[in-house]
Amino acid sequence: MIVLNILMLSAGRRVELIQCFKKAASKLNIKSNIVAADCSDTAPALYFADKSVKLPRIDDPNYINSIINVCNQEDIALVIPTIDTDLLLLSENKNNIEEKTKAKVLISDPQVIKICRNKVCTQKFLEDNNFGVPRMYTDNELEKEDLNYPLFIKPNSGSSSINAFIVKNKIELDLYRSIISEPIIQDYIEGEEYTVDAFLDFNGKIITIVPRLRIATRSGEILKGKIVKDREIIDDVTRLLRALKPIGHITIQLKKAKEGIKYIEINPRFGGGAPMSIQSGADSCENLYRLLMGENLEYNENYRDNIMFLRYDNSICLDENMEIIQW
Repeated sequence: MIVLNILMLSAGRRVELIQCFKKAASKLNIKSNIVAADCSDTAPALYFADKSVKLPRIDDPNYINSIINVCNQEDIALVIPTIDTDLLLLSENKNNIEEKTKAKVLISDPQVIKICRNKVCTQKFLEDNNFGVPRMYTDNELEKEDLNYPLFIKPNSGSSSINAFIVKNKIELDLYRSIISEPIIQDYIEGEEYTVDAFLDFNGKIITIVPRLRIATRSGEILKGKIVKDREIIDDVTRLLRALKPIGHITIQLKKAKEGIKYIEINPRFGGGAPMSIQSGADSCENLYRLLMGENLEYNENYRDNIMFLRYDNSICLDENMEIIQW
């Protein structure tokens, strides 16, 4: 039986994603230990993986060497990052990890990560390549009294909608600018908000593109979503991916306004709502296993349309020995 073990970094609350990998391995009849890694002993995903390991924090000088050691000890075939702060460090150390282990690292090139992690760079890339994007204001423009509200403010390198606010007037603008580090201010775009899950192979060939209408969110993560095969969105995201050239699972935020598609941000990793697209049939987990087995994948839209997902919280209980109590 083929053995393809997966190392999921900063596993946190990614229980659904672990379960998706397990289901894909079972479907393909391959053996795959899902090894969940985190700096915290109480990350919920650790208790749903086949194995768990504690790694140092990302800013620890030994972080990369610790990943290399785990890859060799657990015979890892693929390393998967799940949070933004991991991305550039892993991208810059991708060759180092792959040369010292048998694992591939699911990460785009550093220039792609730098574009996506810095929202000013994202804005410039989108503008330079003629994609729709909310107007971004300079400091001088923000001093004018004739601004058209509402605006939108967020940190240049933030994530999870932390310190991201709609700005309704000059008083709010001055307040938020005083408390947010390195803010960017844009026009607030009215319209339907979408998350698009895209998957590309290790050479950047597009395999799937799945638009999801964001019906309800909490702290930047989708709670209720609907799969919508919107041709305009699929075609424009195809053009975006060909210009950006990422690899792996990519999460794109956009709004469909009356003026057209306006891109909000690009996250070159699995987003929290990725299991929705995976369960609809655009199975990035299965695709990754197939790629690791040497298969050549082609673009397809073989996923279900117009299905809705409702996410909810769950909990586990641990005893004094940090073992799960089964109720």
